[in-house]
Amino acid sequence: MLALRLARGADPLALCRRLLLTCAAGGVGFLLLSALAYAVDHPGEGRPAVLRLAWCAVPLAATVQLAVAVARADPAARPASGLDMAGMGPARLPVLAAMSTALAGTLGSGLALLLFLHLRGDLAGLPFGGAAAGTLAAGRPLPLGAALTLLSVAPASAAAASALVMRPRSTAVPPRPAPPVADPSDPPRHDPPVPAPPGLPWGTALITGGIALSAYAGTDAPAAAQEPAGWLPLPGALGGVTAGVVGGWLLIAAGIVLAAPGLVHLCGLLLAGGRPGVVRLLAGRALQEESCRIGRPVGALVAASAALLAARELDGLREFGPLGALGTGVVLACALGTVATVADEGRAARRTATAALVRLGAPRMLLRGAVVLRATVLISVLTPVTWLAAYLIALPAGA
Repeated sequence: MLALRLARGADPLALCRRLLLTCAAGGVGFLLLSALAYAVDHPGEGRPAVLRLAWCAVPLAATVQLAVAVARADPAARPASGLDMAGMGPARLPVLAAMSTALAGTLGSGLALLLFLHLRGDLAGLPFGGAAAGTLAAGRPLPLGAALTLLSVAPASAAAASALVMRPRSTAVPPRPAPPVADPSDPPRHDPPVPAPPGLPWGTALITGGIALSAYAGTDAPAAAQEPAGWLPLPGALGGVTAGVVGGWLLIAAGIVLAAPGLVHLCGLLLAGGRPGVVRLLAGRALQEESCRIGRPVGALVAASAALLAARELDGLREFGPLGALGTGVVLACALGTVATVADEGRAARRTATAALVRLGAPRMLLRGAVVLRATVLISVLTPVTWLAAYLIALPAGA
């Protein structure tokens, strides 16, 4: 009940984030039900049905990432939101986050079930009823237990991840020694640099390993000839890729996500290097401070965009079909929504510092210039990375 009241009284931006999460969970539920319908309609083809079900893990992971970002950015889930007076201390915030996320995900799964039944033709009297009867195994009964279990995967996974990320952490800080008395003859001290995230070398190693694996598997003609079918449920060149190529692609995507925080920190370090002006210094230090927060969502967006560009280069987007287009749309929408949510969370975290700068006389145009400079630098650096990753993904399958 408290989750319902908080959802009803939330601001429009929070409601938009919850609505996006509902749509993403509905898309994942529809994809899972479509995989179940394919398994029912083709009982003798176990491997394609399992592959269709397994590839639903990609939009599911994107939905879970969006759910975590939405839970962290929710104003009602912060310790200083006024819920302490109602007995909602830090120990109960994970339960509240899990309930709110499960509510949004369950609503999306319910809508996905209604749309699935409508497109199958089970709900008569509505427009476009039975429009996808051939694809969704119309006329064949679906196992009720399996359908409900698949529909509960997205809400349960998102709720568990939200509760895990919102759990209280130990905030014990060791006592700091008293600062020494400043001597006027000493040179001025500067703030210590922000430490770089440790994922850049490991991400680079994963990307290198993925390139090597996909290149080796792409040129392994005897192994490819022995494969009865590809590892992607798609026609054309994408439908004939081997397991090694797919594994290499997954390693490249994981390496991009892991290396993205270090890349964002490096952008901020280069931006604030030398003798920067005020705008460059603000933009560079903000990128360094937010590299851990915004790095992995940006890396997921880069990996999703690179995969889409590679697929367009190999077969064209028309070969995806309606279900492939739905899965691609869910992944891209979740990646964009996660980046926007994390950016808004960072803006809320900088609100105190921004107010202090305004009180000191900093013009608003200077702060807006720092924001524009950060976005320009990130786009200028990540666009070539996206193009290079798309080229490396498409190279083994196109050879």
